[in-house]
Amino acid sequence: MKFVKLDSPIGPLSIVRSEKGICSVNFYHMIESTELTLDEQDALLQKAAVQLSQYFNRERHVFDLTLDIKGTLFQENVWRALCSIPFGKTVSYQEIAVMCGNHKAVRAVGQANKRNPVPIIIPCHRVIGKNKSMTGYSGKEIDKKMRLLQLEGAL
Repeated sequence: MKFVKLDSPIGPLSIVRSEKGICSVNFYHMIESTELTLDEQDALLQKAAVQLSQYFNRERHVFDLTLDIKGTLFQENVWRALCSIPFGKTVSYQEIAVMCGNHKAVRAVGQANKRNPVPIIIPCHRVIGKNKSMTGYSGKEIDKKMRLLQLEGAL
């Protein structure tokens, strides 16, 4: 697997790809694998870096990338629902649960968000508490979630 580092307004990010597509976007300090090879020439990694840079510059609202992500059926349903949230808008965890067909699955939606392997590309930061509260983002990175929502004009 290959990766590239991207400096961003929320800190350095690593974009990782498999043979099939982009499989991870993480805060750079979270890279743990020694099986990753830095490849700044890889066309798909460069495309992802360009699209993320465009997003941070408010020039892109939707991503067009080949992804290689895997989750449970429920997680994948949640991730599809997240992709339907427009740039600059927020929805509650409960609204996502309803979209996925189970209004009681609020905590499960939160767990699916937590396991989203490509945050920003799949915009889990657009999901907030029912009372408009800011809740989890990549563990305890609430400040980054708020920064992304400010960038989109949602706050």
